[in-house]
Amino acid sequence: MQRRDFIKLSSLLLGAGALPAWSREALSGQRPLLSTPTLLEADLHQRIDLTAMAGTSTWNNHSVSTWGYNGSYLGPTIKLRRNQPVSLRVHNHLPVDTTVHWHGLVVGGEVDGGPQEVIRAGAQREVTFTPDQPAATCWYHPHPHMTSGFQVAKGLAGMLVIEDEHIKTLRIPSQWGVDDIPLVFQDKKLTDTGTDIDYQLDIMHAAVGWFGDMMLTNGSQYPQVALPNGWVRLRLLNGCNARSMNLALSHNRPFYVIASDGGLLAEPVKVEQLAMLPGERFEVMIELTDTKPFDLVTLPVTQMGMTLPPFDQPLPLLKILPLRIGGAAELPDHLATLPPLPSTDGLTRRRIGLSMDKQLDTLGMQQLMKRYGHQAMAGMPMHSSMDMADNNHSASQQHDHAMSTMPGMSKAAKGYDFHQGNKINGKAYQIGDIAWQSPQGQHEIWEISGEGDMMLHPFHIHGTQYRILSENDQPVAAHRQGLKDTVRVEGGVSQVLVSFPHTADKQAPYMAHCHLLEHEDTGMMMSFTVGK
Repeated sequence: MQRRDFIKLSSLLLGAGALPAWSREALSGQRPLLSTPTLLEADLHQRIDLTAMAGTSTWNNHSVSTWGYNGSYLGPTIKLRRNQPVSLRVHNHLPVDTTVHWHGLVVGGEVDGGPQEVIRAGAQREVTFTPDQPAATCWYHPHPHMTSGFQVAKGLAGMLVIEDEHIKTLRIPSQWGVDDIPLVFQDKKLTDTGTDIDYQLDIMHAAVGWFGDMMLTNGSQYPQVALPNGWVRLRLLNGCNARSMNLALSHNRPFYVIASDGGLLAEPVKVEQLAMLPGERFEVMIELTDTKPFDLVTLPVTQMGMTLPPFDQPLPLLKILPLRIGGAAELPDHLATLPPLPSTDGLTRRRIGLSMDKQLDTLGMQQLMKRYGHQAMAGMPMHSSMDMADNNHSASQQHDHAMSTMPGMSKAAKGYDFHQGNKINGKAYQIGDIAWQSPQGQHEIWEISGEGDMMLHPFHIHGTQYRILSENDQPVAAHRQGLKDTVRVEGGVSQVLVSFPHTADKQAPYMAHCHLLEHEDTGMMMSFTVGK
């Protein structure tokens, strides 16, 4: 809901006596109002136009240079309908090349938006496809080789929702911006002048990922939103480059997960906390039973670099102000019928080993400690090779300024090129290298291993919505047993059951990669094809 719509609604509700005691504070503007992304649907020609462009956003009373789609920051929510053809035309008004990946959409490699499908600065690209997958909350973002992290950090991201006939039969909240609320979370760090995003891909960030010191919800710091009493639906997207989150409600009430990356779960799952990896989406329902305001917060997580203030304690993301007026939505006992898991006997198994170069790992940890102290290690032990007293000076020599040829990049350290320090099966990503071809329409088991490496790796596979068989050597939590495109790998092995309904050839292969974007940009990605 836009600000003018909120004020108009508030005026009506005041007359009806629907606003409780918090209304005076809310309308006074002491906190920013939550901005709801506009819904962007196909026109009469079944076309949607999207423009990547530069602009400015206001944070901390500074005008900050940002990028967005059809605006200065983030983008509209694209709404697609199952089995309805659509053409998406992307105009690149940025000073750099880009791509747009439709993250979570099960489409062919030629329209998936990987690193090969470059849109040059000043050019445009149009893709046409017919989505054929259940209703889901997906998203779109850049995927250029080696600069995905930089472009997402600048603000290029947006939600994409798919609607089908089944979800219309459920009495879950569906009024966009009223009881169906999209929430995009991104952390940011600004330069000392406060006028630009302080993005650097140096040795430290190549190791632990790029992280900020403020959190934005739909582009605002700790906004507020008035919601009707009864059941409301929150669509959650962790759009951070590297930061994992752990969501909870400040009044310690539970909420119910109804959908994950690929759509509805079989039934609601009650949780008190919800961990979210970078790139993951969940839909949750919350019951508002009184008019007392409360916060949606993210709790501290155990992840290197992510424990620094203000993230070292519960951080409010959104203030929720319940109205006296009630909604008519319900929490169903049954949500969807998921296809049964097939027998795994005789299925092809593929091993994907994720690894970080030991020199990158050591130098990255040293830089992290040098800049932020032991608190940044999130309680994790130091490697024996990391004698800080002896090596701090050596590590600092490895850190350099931004590369002139690539925005947001830094020069390779003297004698060591960290830009290929992250690997899959012993190889850093190179455009044109194909790991293998998977058969179209057949199930396979992919085993993704982070053994010997304790870093977090949220692993994403293009062209599929899969089922997790085991996650980091542990049984799969109930709310993660639906359709997924991102799995947690952190020192262990995760097994996923994949199947690819579409083809992807050598000119436009699918990607599989760590969605900690700085790991992706420095090599932890592979290409594969799908054919008959």
